[in-house]
Amino acid sequence: MVDRTPRILIIDDDAHVCETMLSMVQRMHYDGSCAPTLGDGLQKLQDGDVDIVFLDVRLPDGNGIEALPEIKRAPSRPEVIILTGKGDPDGAELAIQGGVWDYLVKPSPVKNTKLSLQRALAYRQEKQSRHDLEVLNTRDIIGGSQGIKTCFERVSQASRTDFNVLITGETGTGKELFARTIHKNSSRAERAFVVVDCASLSDNLLESILFGHRKGSFTGADKDRPGLIRQAHQGTLFLDEIGELPLNSQKAFLRVLQEKKFRPVGSSQEVASDFRLIAATHRDLLQMVNAGQFREDLFYRLKTITLKLPPLRDRREDLPPLVLNYIARLAEKARTSPKGVDPEFFQILEGYHWPGNVRELFHTLEQAVVASGANQTLFPLHLPKELRIQMARTKVSASSGTPPDRSVPDRVGSPTLEGAATRHLSSEDFPSLKEFKCYMEKLYLETIVRRSGGHIQDMVRHSGLSRSHFYAMLKKHGIHI
Repeated sequence: MVDRTPRILIIDDDAHVCETMLSMVQRMHYDGSCAPTLGDGLQKLQDGDVDIVFLDVRLPDGNGIEALPEIKRAPSRPEVIILTGKGDPDGAELAIQGGVWDYLVKPSPVKNTKLSLQRALAYRQEKQSRHDLEVLNTRDIIGGSQGIKTCFERVSQASRTDFNVLITGETGTGKELFARTIHKNSSRAERAFVVVDCASLSDNLLESILFGHRKGSFTGADKDRPGLIRQAHQGTLFLDEIGELPLNSQKAFLRVLQEKKFRPVGSSQEVASDFRLIAATHRDLLQMVNAGQFREDLFYRLKTITLKLPPLRDRREDLPPLVLNYIARLAEKARTSPKGVDPEFFQILEGYHWPGNVRELFHTLEQAVVASGANQTLFPLHLPKELRIQMARTKVSASSGTPPDRSVPDRVGSPTLEGAATRHLSSEDFPSLKEFKCYMEKLYLETIVRRSGGHIQDMVRHSGLSRSHFYAMLKKHGIHI
């Protein structure tokens, strides 16, 4: 890090707040500047190095939280402290997920603001002095989006420690790939990386597979076999889809995790194994804990370090490099020259919502390469018919203003918004305004999800909300797409 006076940028349209904050910054002997609009702030970030940004949420020309990705992509990669006049728990959660350093509600005591600023600067100086991303081996992970860069930072943190890691994300987002990357960058890189697919383990085989067994301990045990936990000694044990682990097995594994010892089936003696644990799941483990489907003590043991992988639909700028890289890999495997890609081929891929994420993308590319035959260029015609039909429906719907998929009717008996409002207001237990607004908000979201067939671009367009705001609303009401 260059030895210079830290530079602080305050983006806030309240002149009094700017004046007060600027005075505090200058008394701390830092360089400070103000921007009354989001546009002015973004321009200042492009024009010079900024270490810390104090960011208001509601600005004349935009929403500060929605601008977080762009702010964090600025050349100096500043740390961000949200400073807002309205306490909004959902906004705070969204901001923290977006990687902000802190979330302060105005009027925040000067002491608290100064402390947050000092800690953010100390963190920034330490982070820059390490040059984490320069030494991190991430060659197997393709992408340069902000979401992936944030994941790289977490991978770097996990690689420098020996703590347990919990990787979450939708199916097909690359959880095992990130687990292997953490292992390759850790002090255990030269040792084994042992994969356990929890979804394939039955109760009667689990202990034998994990803990191993002694000869004669059961029918068919013709010799001693070490379990997967022992095979991971001094290496990494990767539990894939740990949410599928039966409750009885969770209790047994919790003890292994605590003691790093276990007893093979048929043995009277315990065996030690010094392994590092990385677990992954596409399920909401906290929700499973609340439902009594997952042990709370095991859950908190797993999540010392957490890494949430973004779905492909939230990192569309990574599509071109992912496509080109995988096509090159397919060509190398077939010992042929890589095929070219027609621009319209990319356009269709970028318009699709990819429910199966990167795994679905790679399978689609394999189908396209096979369909292209001797052609040296991939055209839209080579894509699977199902994908082309779906995208054609979306294009026609967008031009006509109709819902994308009329073949998917509303649920039988699902209420219209007007009818639901009338019935809700006619009930004996007359709702408060807040309750009524919450009810109608949820019903509106359920309706737009149903009518759009789950296509996020259409939902965002029809709702008039930004993508991040729309996702926050869905999460608030527990709606999954």
